[in-house]
Amino acid sequence: MLTPSSEILPAINQARELLAERGMAALGTWALLNLLVSGYFVKQADARTEAHHFHLMNVGWNMINALLAVWGILQANPAHVAGLTLSESLTAQFNFEKILLFNAGLDVAYVCVGSWLRARAGTSAATRPERLLGYGRSLWVQGGFLFLFDVSFYLIYHRWANELLLRVA
Repeated sequence: MLTPSSEILPAINQARELLAERGMAALGTWALLNLLVSGYFVKQADARTEAHHFHLMNVGWNMINALLAVWGILQANPAHVAGLTLSESLTAQFNFEKILLFNAGLDVAYVCVGSWLRARAGTSAATRPERLLGYGRSLWVQGGFLFLFDVSFYLIYHRWANELLLRVA
């Protein structure tokens, strides 16, 4: 079995880790933009409207996104992955890919729950349909963005798996 040269594997690991860091920065940017825009509009909208609940849910949702982005950036450590073996590199690669794919599944669930909330708002049992409509629309927007983010990130990140596997004979 051939092993990657001592120069190639550390470069692949560092590039992969930098990509993860940039992905978390993109998520953080999305979160901050949402916090600013929805934070402004939640105060402007009448609390009895769908718009108010849409922006309120966006604020809550993106506080979590911001925390996850900060945690992800802090976990990314491009300087300390240079010493990983090929086996450790593949494990790190595939563990992160599994997280992205799991998250993509959750994102689909968020969109489905958003649809359910909006459908429930149209029933006679709904006491506050504007809240269900707003929350549902927020889940559509946030779940849709996160689905595109996670799948795109997976597809881009997976190319490093190909690089690692090409190094194995």
